Amino acid sequence: MPAAPDQPSEGTVVTDDQQRPPAAAVFDALGADYEKAFAASRAHRHSLEWLLGRLTPGSRVLDVGSGTGRPTAETLANAGHDVLGVDVSPVMVELATRQVPAASFRCADIRDVPLEDASFDAVCVYFSLLQLDRREQADLVRGLVRALRPGGPMVLATVPLDVEGVDAAFMGRPVRVSSFTAQGFAAVAEEAGLEILAQEASLFTPAHPAAQPEPHLFLHARRPDTTAPRA
Repeated sequence: MPAAPDQPSEGTVVTDDQQRPPAAAVFDALGADYEKAFAASRAHRHSLEWLLGRLTPGSRVLDVGSGTGRPTAETLANAGHDVLGVDVSPVMVELATRQVPAASFRCADIRDVPLEDASFDAVCVYFSLLQLDRREQADLVRGLVRALRPGGPMVLATVPLDVEGVDAAFMGRPVRVSSFTAQGFAAVAEEAGLEILAQEASLFTPAHPAAQPEPHLFLHARRPDTTAPRA
């Protein structure tokens, strides 16, 4: 779920289409179709398994661009973790709240949400950066790293393409997309202070008649714990 620029203050749901950020309009329109289109992604499930394997019981997890709550928030909440999902789309937040009552959801631009340093045990960002420009993506990742406790895991997933501000169609909806190559996205993560532990690349075709095959990249990383004693 792309996070969008120019979102009003935290928790605000805007109904005037002229004020709504582009990502909110796109994903409000897609609604549950988005979940259905991506439900078969094995790479996403593998990524969640990786994350679950690095969490202690009752971990506090931030899900950026939480969409309908499935599969990410649902999987984490069902495992007993304290999940906060943030999404710019009111329709998505409504669906997630109904579908995953064990998690908490907030309708806001993540950049407008105050995040205390080291306040989350884990952070996941599944495909929610693509409608931000490259500078905004890098700035957001740096901010999310600060919100992650030292030693905590972070997952970043994107569509690795060398594009910025390109008009495209996503599941039949017009979008403007920015992204990085796989190498460039890894550099963004490392420059933000993350240690990349593993990467998984795949090609996935969403289950939607207007969808095209997409390259997917999952970065599995951690914020180094500089206070931990050396072995």
